[in-house]
Amino acid sequence: MYTCPECEREINQASELCPYCGADLTVPAASASAEPAKKPKLLKIVFLWGIVLAILWGIVWFAVPWRMAGSKPGAESRARDALFAVQDALSAYQSSEGTFPGTLEALGDAARQAAQLAQSVHYNLQYAPGKPEADGRVKSYTLLARPGNFGFLNFYTDETRVIRATSDDRPAVPQDPPLTPNR
Repeated sequence: MYTCPECEREINQASELCPYCGADLTVPAASASAEPAKKPKLLKIVFLWGIVLAILWGIVWFAVPWRMAGSKPGAESRARDALFAVQDALSAYQSSEGTFPGTLEALGDAARQAAQLAQSVHYNLQYAPGKPEADGRVKSYTLLARPGNFGFLNFYTDETRVIRATSDDRPAVPQDPPLTPNR
C-alpha cells in the first residue's frame, strides 16, 4: 500500500492517479524535491570573523607589552612611596617611644597601607629592627623593598632615610648607590 501525498489516504501502488483526490502520483512530491533551505552565508561569515577577532584580541592582550608600558617606572615609584610612608611612620614611632618597633604591625594602619601599596605593584616590604642597645632600645633598622618581577629595582633604606637601589637580582645593600633625587 501507498499513501497519497495530497490527501494522505492509502491507495494501490500501481495507481498513477489518486482515486480519492485525483492527484498525479507520477510527479515527485513538492516537499521531497525541494532543496533544503540554505542558511545565510553572511551570518556564518560574521560569526567566523568574530571568533578570529576574539582570538587575535586575546593574543594581543597577553603578548604585546603595550599594556604594560610605563609599568616598571610606575611600580618602582610606588615602591619608593611605600618606603617613604613606612619611614615617616617609623620616625613618628621613634620620636614618641624613643625606640624603633620590633615589627611593622606596631605602626598600625600607616604601615599596613604602605605594605598594600607596595604589594599592589608586586613589591614586598621587609623590615628588620637593629640590635637593642644595653637599655633595650632599638636605635637602627633596615627596610627593603623586593620586587616580584625580574629586572625591577631592589631598594634599601635605614634610619638615615637614604634610599639605595640595585638592578641586580639580589637585595640592595648599604654599599649600593643612593637614588637621586632621594625623595
